[in-house]
Amino acid sequence: MKTCDTLIAAAELAALPAGKVLVVDCRHELADPGKGRHDYLAGHIPGAVFADLDTDLADLSRVAAGLGRHPLPSAATFSAALGRWGWRPGLQVVGYDAAGGALAAARLWWLLRLCGVREAAVLDGGLAAWQAAGLPLETAVPVRAPTRVALDYDPRQVILDSAALAAVPLLLDARAAPRYRGEVEPIDRAAGHVPGARNRPYTENLGADGRFKPAAALREEFGRLLAGRAPAEVVHMCGSGVTACHNLLAMEHAGLVGSRLYAPSWSGWVSDPSRPVATGEG
Repeated sequence: MKTCDTLIAAAELAALPAGKVLVVDCRHELADPGKGRHDYLAGHIPGAVFADLDTDLADLSRVAAGLGRHPLPSAATFSAALGRWGWRPGLQVVGYDAAGGALAAARLWWLLRLCGVREAAVLDGGLAAWQAAGLPLETAVPVRAPTRVALDYDPRQVILDSAALAAVPLLLDARAAPRYRGEVEPIDRAAGHVPGARNRPYTENLGADGRFKPAAALREEFGRLLAGRAPAEVVHMCGSGVTACHNLLAMEHAGLVGSRLYAPSWSGWVSDPSRPVATGEG
């Protein structure tokens, strides 16, 4: 079976044999963290398990350490979640959500990449694309045989130390432009952006139909931002290290492989009031 490592269409997912894929519902709403699980129980893609952003894809107990609003879970915590879902090496994983991949399917995809797992993709267009294709939902929660999983993170793919940003050639901020410019800040303690960061709202990765733009179009758009730099010189950030994964996924889909994530992101940066804050266009 051909594996998918960035995006998968609804029809392609529907054609995969049930035993050959682990489907993960990653729906989340920042304003109502419990809504994702509620919506999952009300109807999800057949066979899908549920990933909670706050407990499976993050570790909120580490917020006080200045690691942002959604600190990375430990590799052991993430491995335990994969084990509960019955993941095994070589099994195709497909994550989906209701936000074009941004909350929080791309985060799941990136965590798997951080562990060296390549058989991971995001459902292009998310749940809306699945339903638009006339494909079914179910309410039954699947029972999957647990497995023993012990994965480790590749530290080369992530930045946790804010001081390291000084050496980053290109820092891309995935937040909406008004937040980047410092005109509004509905969540974090200060408005603005890291000095020197450029703005690339993750929503610009999507077309009017809610699916990712073609790879060639994304390659051209990110190419203008890179301005001759290698993808490995790019570091992504956002508010808490979740929607930034959407930009990283878009670059990978465009063939621009090797960029990294500043996991604490803006919420981690402003946890220290002594750090400088820029406003305006940058």
